[in-house]
Amino acid sequence: MTAKARYQAELFLLALGFFSRLPIPKETPYSEERMNQAGRYFALVGLLLGVLCAGVYTLSHLLFSAEVSLFLTMVFSLLLTGAFHEDGLTDMADGIGGGMTQEKRLTIMKDSRIGTYGATALIMALLGKYLFLSELAQHAVLIPTLIAGYVVSRALAASLIYDMPYVTDSDTSKSKPLANKQSKVELGILIVSGLIPALWLGVPLMLAVLLVLLLFRWLFKRWLIKRIGGFTGDCLGAAQQISELLAYLVVLSWLGAH
Repeated sequence: MTAKARYQAELFLLALGFFSRLPIPKETPYSEERMNQAGRYFALVGLLLGVLCAGVYTLSHLLFSAEVSLFLTMVFSLLLTGAFHEDGLTDMADGIGGGMTQEKRLTIMKDSRIGTYGATALIMALLGKYLFLSELAQHAVLIPTLIAGYVVSRALAASLIYDMPYVTDSDTSKSKPLANKQSKVELGILIVSGLIPALWLGVPLMLAVLLVLLLFRWLFKRWLIKRIGGFTGDCLGAAQQISELLAYLVVLSWLGAH
């Protein structure tokens, strides 16, 4: 393996170790610069996680109903990521829902305790995911939709780093090394790696999903800037969760219309 290829492989491993509980080699080099560059592989990490979850569903469905298999798959997914993105959604909902000023919202987001807004958002997100996937299980597109949802949602979330300011001032923020900046090359890698797996849905449906997600990204970005002046790591987790749900919902509406 050439030095350049090895460097890229190490960046992917850093992204995998950051965004999942999957083990990576202990000797994988780490620095804030490398961690920042590793964000380019967020969508590819999503692809790996999506394939693993699809495998769990497929094997479970050999023994259990679709509903039970989906429940087991969701449990596996939460264990696989350590509920990383769900935690971000919860913290963002608590902060923006419970704070009256930008400073207060950011302070609440850093609080590990869960409040009413966060609990409500988490329950609705998990319930929505189960309901949407249960409906998709009645069609042949469940597996490609599941994988595409994992990939495009992570590409969208990471793309917010490119054109939004990072507003948290905590030196201990776990997302700070990742969120400092994003180059055009890194954004391009995110977009390409996010689009290719989505082609499995077919070009017309993929374009419909992307159109809705781009609209969501634009609205979400404006909303975050208005509320907190930019984004935090928790906001990226929330963006991933919401855009994943939106992707499933678009596919369901497409199936209903066709």
